[in-house]
Amino acid sequence: MNHKWELPPTLKWEDNRLLLIDQTRLPDELVFIECDSPQDVAKCIKDMNVRGAPAIGVAAAFGIYLAIRDFKGNEEELFSKLDEAASLLRSTRPTARNLFWAVERMIKKANDLRGQGTEKIKGALLEEAKRMWEEDIEINRAMGKNGAELIKDGANVLTICNAGSLATVWYGTALGVIRMAVEEGKRVNVYACETRPRLQGLLTVFELTRDKIPVTLISDFMAGYLMSKGKIDAVITGADRIARNGDTANKIGTYTLAILAKEHKIPFFVAAPLSTIDIKIASGEEIPIEERNKEEVLYIKGKRLLPFDVEIINPAFDVTPARYISAIITEKGVCYPPFEESIPSLFEGGR
Repeated sequence: MNHKWELPPTLKWEDNRLLLIDQTRLPDELVFIECDSPQDVAKCIKDMNVRGAPAIGVAAAFGIYLAIRDFKGNEEELFSKLDEAASLLRSTRPTARNLFWAVERMIKKANDLRGQGTEKIKGALLEEAKRMWEEDIEINRAMGKNGAELIKDGANVLTICNAGSLATVWYGTALGVIRMAVEEGKRVNVYACETRPRLQGLLTVFELTRDKIPVTLISDFMAGYLMSKGKIDAVITGADRIARNGDTANKIGTYTLAILAKEHKIPFFVAAPLSTIDIKIASGEEIPIEERNKEEVLYIKGKRLLPFDVEIINPAFDVTPARYISAIITEKGVCYPPFEESIPSLFEGGR
C-alpha cells in the first residue's frame, strides 16, 4: 500500500487479541480498545466504538474466534460456544448486513471442518478472520477504482455519515471512491453533512483533512440550499444493507438527500461491497431499522440539550428507494438500473 493515508487500520490483530480504534474518542484523540472476548467485541459494536458496516463485519469475525481462542474441550462444547457468540454478535445491530454476513461465513467455516478436531477449527477460524481483514482492503480499493470513473475532474461531491477508512478496515467505500479519484489526479472538493445525532460527519472531515482533500462541513439541512445554488455535482454515500431490488439502508438523512438530488438532477451514487447486499430480501421493506437510545439525540458530547424530558425517536437508518439511486458501486463493477437485473448478475459472475 503506497497511499499517503496516515491513519492506522481501524482494527488489527496483535498479541492474540483484537484492537479497535475507539471512534467515540475521535477526533480529539486516537485511542485503541483491546478486545479479549466476544462480549468485548459486542459491546464495542453496540456502543459504536467501532462503526461502519464493513468494519463491524470484520470485528465480528474476530469476535467469533475470540469465543474459542482459549478453549480446551471437545467439539460439541466448541460449537456450543460458537453458537452462543454468534447469537450475541447478531443481537448488537440489526441493520448492518456485513455483521450477519461475517458471522455466517465464520460459522460455515467451522461447520465445514466438523470432525477434524478443535485445534484445526480454531486455527482455521483465525485465518478466516485475517483473510476477511485483508480482503476488505482489496475490496475497497477495487471499489474505489470502479467508482472513480464516475467522479469528474473538479467535482463538488456531497456525502453523509462516515464511509471512509474508519468505517472499514482501511481506505473506505464512498470516501474510497473519492480517494481513488484524487490519486488518479482529479480535483475533488467534498461537502460533508455533520450527520446528527452522532456527528459521524466530523470523522469524514477528520479523515479528509488528514488526507489533504478539500472538505467543507455543513449541517445536514444545508444540502438542499447548496444543490439549489449549483454547488453540488454528485452525491455519494455508503450503505448498511442493500436489497435485491437496489433499495438501500444507510444513515438517517440519506433518503432526504436522495430526493433532493433527484429534484436537482444530481447523480446519487452508493458505494458498498457485495457483503452489504442482502440478495435474499426483495426490497427495502424487509430491512430491519435499528432504533437507538434517545439520549443520543438529547445529548451532544455529554451536554444535555434540554432541561426537561420530551418524546424522542431515534431511528439510526432510513431506506432510499432504488428509483432515486443512479448507480451502485461494488468491487465487481458498477450496477445501473434496473437493479433487479444488474445486482443478481454480480452474484452469478457478471459485472
